[in-house]
Amino acid sequence: MQFKVMFVCLGNICRSPLAKALFEKHEYENGLQNRFYIDSAGTNRNHAGEGADRRTLLNARKNGLVFYHEAKQFKLSHFETFDLIVVMDRSNENNVKSLSADMELHKKVHLMRKWDIHGTNEDVPDPWYGGPEGFEEVFQILNRSTAALLRDLAFG
Repeated sequence: MQFKVMFVCLGNICRSPLAKALFEKHEYENGLQNRFYIDSAGTNRNHAGEGADRRTLLNARKNGLVFYHEAKQFKLSHFETFDLIVVMDRSNENNVKSLSADMELHKKVHLMRKWDIHGTNEDVPDPWYGGPEGFEEVFQILNRSTAALLRDLAFG
């Protein structure tokens, strides 16, 4: 049975789809395909059905990563489907947890940078309003964090 991980940001067009793609890249590079089911969602529905932000895709391509994505909104049912819910910032964490008063479900929710040695438990900044350097910073943060998360889940 696959361990199921959901990555969550605000609109599901920048950070969380990139985290999903990077986790899958690390999964493949480590020969761990099919051990995990990975998905991503946003806490709002403003971009549902849209592709990833073009700046995210351009920066990912610059770093050798190409992926396709279609945005969707995080729903209460995702708590039941997923074993781990990884949010990009505290605002996302609050929005996700507000969907349920069940403290057991809340235990599934963790900040992405819990796994980042350079900023443990800080927020992954939202690059939406910034320039290319913000997208590169987010790529580096998520690359480190998803690699560490995979190691933690696969090798304890």
